[in-house]
Amino acid sequence: VQLQASGGGLVQAGDSLRLSCAASGRTFSNYNMGWFRQAPGKEREFVAKISRSGGSTYYSDSVKGRFTISKDNAKNTLYLQMNSLEPDDTAVYYCAADRVRWGPRSVDYEYWGQGTQVTVSS
Repeated sequence: VQLQASGGGLVQAGDSLRLSCAASGRTFSNYNMGWFRQAPGKEREFVAKISRSGGSTYYSDSVKGRFTISKDNAKNTLYLQMNSLEPDDTAVYYCAADRVRWGPRSVDYEYWGQGTQVTVSS
C-alpha cells in the first residue's frame, strides 16, 4: 500500500489542524494504521493508532484528549484531528500501515508515508 500524508502547516498554539493520509494500491480496510512524529534532533515517537475496522484506538499520553485518530475505509483515508496544539507538537508527522501488527513502535508498521510538517508557534 502507498501512503500520502498531507495537511500540515504553521499554526499558533491553541489552534487545530487535521492531517490526512491517503492510501492506494491495496484494500485499505485490511490495514491497521498509526501516526508517528519526529521532532528535530529527536527519535520518531508514537502518536496514535487505530485498528483495521476503526473500532479501536490508542493514544500516547502526550496527545490523549487533544488528538483524535480516525479511519474512513470507504475513502481509503486516515485522519488525525489535532486540537489545542502546543509548541511541543512541532514535528514531521508520518502515517504508517501494517496488515498484521498493531503496536506503538515504528517496527510494528511495514508501510510509511512521506511525512507532513507541523509547526506550532507560541
